This record gives sequence, C-alpha cells and structure tokens, in this order.
Amino acid sequence: MKKFKKLICMLLIVTMLPVFGGCSSTSKSSSSSASSSASSSASDTITITDQAGDEVTLPSKIERIAVCDILPLPSVLAIFFNSADKIVGMSEPSMTAAKNGLLGQLYPEILNADTSFIKDSEVNTEELLKLKPDVVFYGASDPEIGAKLKEAGFNAVAISVNKWDYDCIETLNNWIDLLSQIFPEDAKADKVAKYSNEIYDMVQDRVKDIPEDEKANVFFLFKYDETSIVTSGNQFFGSWWAKAVGAKNVADDIDKDNAVPINMEQIYDYNPEIIFVTNFTQAQPEDLYNNTIGSNDWSKIKAVQDKKVYKTPLGMYRSYTPGADTPMTLLWYAKTIYPDLFEDIDLNEEVEKYYKEVFDVELTEEQVESIFAPTSDAAKGF
Repeated sequence: MKKFKKLICMLLIVTMLPVFGGCSSTSKSSSSSASSSASSSASDTITITDQAGDEVTLPSKIERIAVCDILPLPSVLAIFFNSADKIVGMSEPSMTAAKNGLLGQLYPEILNADTSFIKDSEVNTEELLKLKPDVVFYGASDPEIGAKLKEAGFNAVAISVNKWDYDCIETLNNWIDLLSQIFPEDAKADKVAKYSNEIYDMVQDRVKDIPEDEKANVFFLFKYDETSIVTSGNQFFGSWWAKAVGAKNVADDIDKDNAVPINMEQIYDYNPEIIFVTNFTQAQPEDLYNNTIGSNDWSKIKAVQDKKVYKTPLGMYRSYTPGADTPMTLLWYAKTIYPDLFEDIDLNEEVEKYYKEVFDVELTEEQVESIFAPTSDAAKGF
C-alpha cells in the first residue's frame, strides 16, 4: 500500500513538471528575449564626438560611406578597412589621386565611387541621397556643409585637417582614433599611433642637434601654373613638415592660414636650397630646371642650380597632406633633406614594413617605387 501511494505521488510530480517547468522556461525565455531586445536596441547605434565637437549618433552597422571635402579621407578609410567596398561617394580630386596613385591599384573598387554629388565643396544633397550613405564625412572647418547635410537627414561626421595646427602625425592619429571608435571591429588606433610616434621620435632624435644656422632652407611649391605661384606660409602643412625634420620653411614670414599666393621676386629673396613640388600641381622638377611653365626664370634659385627640386610622393594620396603615408612621408622628407643623417634608412624597406605591420598590406617592389615617382596627372582638377 505504501509502495502504491509512493507510485501515485511520483506520477503526480512527473505530471506537474511540464507545468512548472514550462512556466519557468517561458519566464526565462521572455526575460532573455527582453534582454536581447534591449541589447540589440543598445547596439543598433553608437554615439561619438566628432572633430567639430558635436555629439553624433550613428548606426552601429555602417555599410555605405560618402566623403565630401576631406580629400585624403577616402584613402585613409580604404587602408583602414583594407577594402574600399564601403566607399560609395567622394570628390573628383580624391578620385583623380586614386586613379593615378597606389589607392586605385590596391583597391580598384574605389574607382566605382560616385563623384557627381559634390563639386568645389558644393554638395548636391539630392544626388547624395541617391547613394543612400549610412554616414557622410565632411570638413570640420566648413560648418555650413555640416548643417546642410544634417538638415537633409544625413548622419554627418566632421573631420578636421587643422585642429592640430597642421601637425600631420597628430592629425592622422586622431583620424584613425575616431574611425576606430566608429568601427571598433577594425580598430587600429593604438597600432597607428605607436608606429607614427616612433618614426616621429626617431627623426626628432637625429635632427635635434642641427645648429640653427645649418638648418636647410626649403620652399614648398604647392601650386604652380602660367598665372600663379602658391606656397605654404607658417600656418599650413609645409611649415609643419619643415620643422618636423629640422629644416626651415623660407616662407614662414607669411602669417596666413592655408595656401598663399606668392611672386617670383619673393622667391628670389628667399633663394631656397631645396624645393618640394606637391601633387596639387602638375609641375615637375624639370619644369623648373627648364623654365617650361609661364615666363618665370628659376635659374637664379640655388635649389634649381644644385638640382635639388623634388616631387613629393604619391602613395595612398597626395602626401603633402595628412594621410596613411604620413610616417613614411616624414622619413622621405628627412632623408631627402639630410641624406647623411638618414643614410642607414632604406625607404623602400621601411614602406614595405610599415604597410605590412600596420595595415597587413603587402606591396610589390614596383608599387613601392611608384610612390616616389608620381606623374603630373595626379594634379588634374586643381
């Protein structure tokens, strides 16, 4: 009888288990679902502070990117992702550099990006809407573009080129830091900053003892054509590059922001020892040696007489500005100006090592050499 009662009790317990178990399971599942929903909701967006100081909320999953007037940024994005698949729009000057430099070789998909939505920093929001970008990057120095983009409903993020006083190393580090916040799965902030700062510190250590009167006098030919000569005063990238490698920008007496027009008489007075020709002009060193542009006579300039006119490199972008190549550009300037101090530096090896260690990109010997032999076509559109 006792055994029979025990059997009845056991049957009742077993019968009731699904009820209580089901309730328990349902409750747990519901809780988990709510938690998952909350988590999913929280992870659907990410909030960052852009380089204009504005707080911006973005979708956490970004698949389509457009870049307005920050010309080097498409190249930085491509090397950051090691892919250009996300880049659906950029300006024509960025496209020209891509077609004539390393960017288009490494990431040919970037050549499919649309350029019709922007011309001379004027954004056509109707054309931009057709690209359906998840985020649009624009220049922090042009808040009007930012306001226009936001009014049109775009997720607009400001990027600055001069917030760090045209310091190319700091600018690159801060660009990569912001991108690493927006795209944490591709974060490279620590790696880029470490490599950049090590190169910068090494250069500083080697040039720090150069006496003031022995520092090289350099001139940056930013733009040059039949009607104008444009250079860097003390508030532009040229001045920073010169100081960063222990040289002197001869036009530092010009206290104007960004690129500034100059005349030949001023250049005669400066009489620079070295001239750097950027990829924002189609001019090549030979044009100065042979006076083939306009009516200016460069033969009186020491840099021309000594055949020390150099075209700046074109890697992922025009290297006069901040960009992925900045640490290597710094080495190039340093070795070009002071070859004896940097005699042990093999630039080709350093470039290969940098791309591989920082971005996991393997360059061929021909690709590396192409960086230091840019064509005039890279400056079309300026």
